[in-house]
Amino acid sequence: MLTRLVLVVSLIPFGLLLLLARQPLNQVDRAVAHDLYAGALADPAWTRLLLLWTDALGPATWRIVVIAIAAWLIWKGRLGAGAWALTVIVAGGLLGEALKIVIDRARPAFPDPVATAVGMSFPSGHALTVTLGAGVIVLLLSPRLRGRPVLLVLAWGIAAFLVLSVSYTRVALGVHWVSDVVAGMLLGVAVLAVLTTTIPPALPAALTPGTRRRSPGRARAPSPSPRSR
Repeated sequence: MLTRLVLVVSLIPFGLLLLLARQPLNQVDRAVAHDLYAGALADPAWTRLLLLWTDALGPATWRIVVIAIAAWLIWKGRLGAGAWALTVIVAGGLLGEALKIVIDRARPAFPDPVATAVGMSFPSGHALTVTLGAGVIVLLLSPRLRGRPVLLVLAWGIAAFLVLSVSYTRVALGVHWVSDVVAGMLLGVAVLAVLTTTIPPALPAALTPGTRRRSPGRARAPSPSPRSR
């Protein structure tokens, strides 16, 4: 029920942003992008930090991390969880690239850019991939965190910080509009919600200790009753 609610809540604003992206650029996108870019241009040290953060937590990093986690899960016999993680990161990435081609929105262009990026602008691949990657990790860890609400809230808080901070860097560096990164985050949440709803058995047993079944031949014989001795 919760995942379906999250899906609806994320898809509605994403749909509105999708319509917005097909229209001429709005004033909010222009104003926010200009103000954040001006701050980065005026402070080279801040710009270097933004570049370091956005590169360290870029799409390649999250894809490597999720693929490594999926491989480990499959090696440990958690085929469903591993396949789910791979499906999320691959399907989400392909969907994002397809939308870039369909929407064909140009990136911001400033006279003295502090960073450059290739490809189209909507949705932000960085915002999408960090949302997918952080979401996969927290959802896979959630069975371990049951009964530990503080740790669960902390895990989601760290994930939210990573998503918001990476998304911020894309606008501040002048390579995305605000609506690009918001759309990337919402699309990531929607993909996670869809695949968690359609493949739910993979998650509850993802990282929980497995139980070994005794083979019939090794079943322990019942102890003799006192009367038979």
